[in-house]
Amino acid sequence: MSPSRPLPSKDEILAFIRESPTPVDRRELARAFNLKGDDRRWLRAALRELQADGQLEQPERRKMASPGHLPAVAVIEISDLDEDGELHGRPARWEGEGPPPAIYIVPQMRSRHALALGDRALARLDRQEDGAYAARIIRRLGGAPRRVLGTYEVGERGGRLKPTDKRMKNDFVLRSADSKGAQPGELLLCEVKPHHGRLGHREVVVLERYGGFDDERALSLIAIHEHGIPTEFPDAAVEEAEAAGPVGVDGRTDLRGVPLVTIDGADARDFDDAVFAEADPDAANPGGWHLLVAIADVAWYVRSDSALDRAARQRGNSVYFPDRVVPMLPEGLSNGWCSLKPREERGCLVAELWIDAGGRLKRHRFLRGLMRSAARLTYEQVQAARDGRPDDETGPLMDSVIAPLYGAFASLAKAREERGTLDLDLTERRVVFGEDGRVAGVVPRSRLDSHRLIEEFMITANVAAATELERLRQPCMYRVHEEPDAAKVEALREVLDSFDLRLAKGQVIRPKVFTRILEQVAGRPESQMVSELVLRTQAQAIYSPDNVGHFGLALGRYAHFTSPIRRYADLLVHRAMISGLHLGDGGLADADRVRFEELGQHLSQTERRAAAAERDAVDRMTAALLKGQVGRAFTARISSVLRFGLFVSLDDVGADGLVPVSTLPQDYYVHDEKTHSLIGRRWGRRYRLGERVRVVLKEADPITGGLLFELSDTEGGDDRGGDVPAEASGPRRRAKGAPRPAKRRRR
Repeated sequence: MSPSRPLPSKDEILAFIRESPTPVDRRELARAFNLKGDDRRWLRAALRELQADGQLEQPERRKMASPGHLPAVAVIEISDLDEDGELHGRPARWEGEGPPPAIYIVPQMRSRHALALGDRALARLDRQEDGAYAARIIRRLGGAPRRVLGTYEVGERGGRLKPTDKRMKNDFVLRSADSKGAQPGELLLCEVKPHHGRLGHREVVVLERYGGFDDERALSLIAIHEHGIPTEFPDAAVEEAEAAGPVGVDGRTDLRGVPLVTIDGADARDFDDAVFAEADPDAANPGGWHLLVAIADVAWYVRSDSALDRAARQRGNSVYFPDRVVPMLPEGLSNGWCSLKPREERGCLVAELWIDAGGRLKRHRFLRGLMRSAARLTYEQVQAARDGRPDDETGPLMDSVIAPLYGAFASLAKAREERGTLDLDLTERRVVFGEDGRVAGVVPRSRLDSHRLIEEFMITANVAAATELERLRQPCMYRVHEEPDAAKVEALREVLDSFDLRLAKGQVIRPKVFTRILEQVAGRPESQMVSELVLRTQAQAIYSPDNVGHFGLALGRYAHFTSPIRRYADLLVHRAMISGLHLGDGGLADADRVRFEELGQHLSQTERRAAAAERDAVDRMTAALLKGQVGRAFTARISSVLRFGLFVSLDDVGADGLVPVSTLPQDYYVHDEKTHSLIGRRWGRRYRLGERVRVVLKEADPITGGLLFELSDTEGGDDRGGDVPAEASGPRRRAKGAPRPAKRRRR
């Protein structure tokens, strides 16, 4: 037996992976560093942290590589034809930050694989010293994507379809006979015609016309298509949903007499959680509360490995755009039998909770019930009633329903404050449409106590679900949020020192440490910058069968239980609960028990995909709103500092855009990563994260969502316009591959 050695550092692990010509798996790493037993579990956790921080990625199943690394054999798409007639490609699947690595197609004599733009092929990839890849074609696959979304343009070369997907570098030929009468500027969904071995532009035929961009709601279609969000359900899944019907009371707890209510946004169409609270009559729990959190019984209708289940698993979650929802389940369930509509009987899975006066969970139990919602309320309604302005619907519910809910919330809020959660005051934005379908505005999304009330009820139910599954020794799909990476905390410490804010070395990092710093800097000019930096130190929350706790919520265990209608992870938790408590049909299948790690990775990926699509749609709609305001000056904050320029966030609409470094006042600018600044070497001008600036909008592109700004030479003038500095010049589009500013993490 070889002697044991100290655990490797993360830098040593990264160095080993970077130096490997091919992706490596955990076994290779364990052998290389002589890790055995519990050390292997440490290695798995370390790799997960590095992957969550973006320092590693998984190009192949169970294998890790540094970002930008492609597998030895992969599917590629032919994306470009250069002036010399040589083909270039890109990975068919790319989830890394920034642009994918370049792929050059190696010419092969007597090749039987005739390739054209848009074709797909299986290729052997050899990494070059410059990070690009040389591809040798193994065999041609299917061909170009069957469908392409783009805008119709007519020029000297005839009709062309310009893809909305920024990764597709070449246009498609759209002949007049195939255009279905489309007009230039329209958004079209087209089918790619088969090609016959000739190089050059592929031809397309129109399938659907979505009209011009005078209706900006078409912009969400671009995000749906670009991110590959499935929109059509298989016929078998639709048939299963349509065949669904009501559930009976047999085998269920009858809750139809309990005044459970749903509280959602005014524009919500499906209602999958209902709540109730009352003072705990137990004399041993003075000031305590008895809560019910009832969740739609999706597991009753969506059985493991059914057509519905396979479709839901593929989607992973519902995707919410400003103008539409792409649901995880067909409408017959999502808006029908799995929606807790008022005064209609619905099956439910219920978390029954008892908390003390300080909001701490004393005990819980789970049951399968039959309920009848007493009312469908909105956040604004409930808050208005609490503030003394009840309406006809909330008035009769004030004493019996609303007041107890707020009483229980007050206790839960105490518990939240006591454990010291990380609360970043980050404003979310909501797109508002006019009657004509055009974007009328982008406004801050309200954050009321009624929102916090529901959030605390759901968090308590989620904690109870994770605790119960541990007790039952059932698989649990935890929602985990790991501690910040030490290197990121150290970088934050260096910046804070420059503001006389102390983050002591060696102390145990807890959420309340960050909260204390935010309290110290509140009201100071650098407050926004410090909030951004604290956000950037945080890991990304993911799904995993291995519990490492939830750092942001300061919880030792946490699982998503409260929304199986829109998150597949919650459905898995419901099934495990049903199996563990023997609550009837719809439990967890044996095949899924051994797939939780794989499912966790898949669901984390689909969540990231949904978040990116939702963000892109909002970006495009915001750009559509601002397109008519080119030349206007805005006040903004610097939200990200990079070597090629500044990202700024506008104060009034929250839009993010780029100020290229070439447009800054004339100087040679150095990027100081430690202070998140661009510093002029000659004149000493400094542009720092979080600082307020005044910018002039130069371009707004609804197709890409890109906004381009230049700094205004006026410190405070009419915000209807502004002069551009005389020396301003530079690119007129978003820098290729530029990372977006940090966004709010999903919990």
